[in-house]
Amino acid sequence: MRRARSLNAASQGRGEWTIRKTLTLSDVDISHPFLTLPRQPVENYILVHLTQLERDQLSNREQVTVSTRDDDTGENYVMKLKWCGSYYNLIGKWGKLVRAKGLDAGREIRLRWVNGCLHFSVPLLQVAAEAPVQMIAPPILREHWPIRKVLSLSDVDTSHSFLPLARRTVEDHILIHWTQQQRELLRNEEQVDVNALDVDSGDMYAMKLIWRGNYYNLIGKWGKIIRRKGIGVGEEIRICWCNGCLNFSVPYERNVLLLPGQEQWPIKKALTLSDVDTNHPFLTLPGKAVEDHILYYWTLQARDQLRVERQLNVNARDDDTGDLYLMKLKWRGSYYNLIGKWGQIIRGKRLQVGREIMVRWDNGCLVFSVPES
Repeated sequence: MRRARSLNAASQGRGEWTIRKTLTLSDVDISHPFLTLPRQPVENYILVHLTQLERDQLSNREQVTVSTRDDDTGENYVMKLKWCGSYYNLIGKWGKLVRAKGLDAGREIRLRWVNGCLHFSVPLLQVAAEAPVQMIAPPILREHWPIRKVLSLSDVDTSHSFLPLARRTVEDHILIHWTQQQRELLRNEEQVDVNALDVDSGDMYAMKLIWRGNYYNLIGKWGKIIRRKGIGVGEEIRICWCNGCLNFSVPYERNVLLLPGQEQWPIKKALTLSDVDTNHPFLTLPGKAVEDHILYYWTLQARDQLRVERQLNVNARDDDTGDLYLMKLKWRGSYYNLIGKWGQIIRGKRLQVGREIMVRWDNGCLVFSVPES
């Protein structure tokens, strides 16, 4: 470890910035001030200089104090580094820095580790012209879909038709391409018109985006899109911003095919007392079985989100009745809990200790069955 540390320090001259990042809207939001840094560069160029105790603290999701220096002003700060699963957050005095340096989305921050201190710089040259944020489009072929979401029951409800999208993904991948005036309209909780292109069919829709706290809602023609495309629970919608337009796609779902000899219900469990307790309703499922037969079919993004947030919405279907439920899968380390509507299911199916529940993943939905004894 000492040799690796010395090699990194030797290769990292004072003129070399080992980590560079374009600031996003969430990075400069002073209401929730933190700087998000990608995991691999932090581990390659920062954590290698920390002690084993500090690295263990980060692994346990504890905050580690680091000394930082603003190379532009020469000011020193005591800040904290926090591991959030697939990325790291720099917190503490970040809100003060955003205000003092007048940071805005689109500017580049550069970081390096020198002599036991995290140095950073945000060159002033990038804001001298005070030009509006440019509309930088993703590749025309749209091979990259930065926003992906598995549709839930509420997403495909045509009686109250809107598509909620997580705040951070919208700000990082859509609003970053907007003008300052458009972003301020959203901050004032006003609707902003957007053109939306259905990449699958070529149809164009005039829609609206509205801010709702931790989410942004896409409204307008969403109900029409649901009916026209026949979108159902469990399907995945993919979104990107391209050429001044919101592009979306809902690929046709492929069935989970069973191989010869493969069990139709790969997860089976005899219900325990805790599984049928309506006072604290949750179904416990073994960790390896869930990872082998449920998470295996999830996108990498969904699996990472589950690890970071510890729980994630899932669509569940009772194979015995056909009823659909919006539930949550919660990660507990060596096992998983299915929560949300489980108490309702216990009462409705009159579940008792010893009865067998069978579970599988099928077309973006967790399917379960409790055969009659």
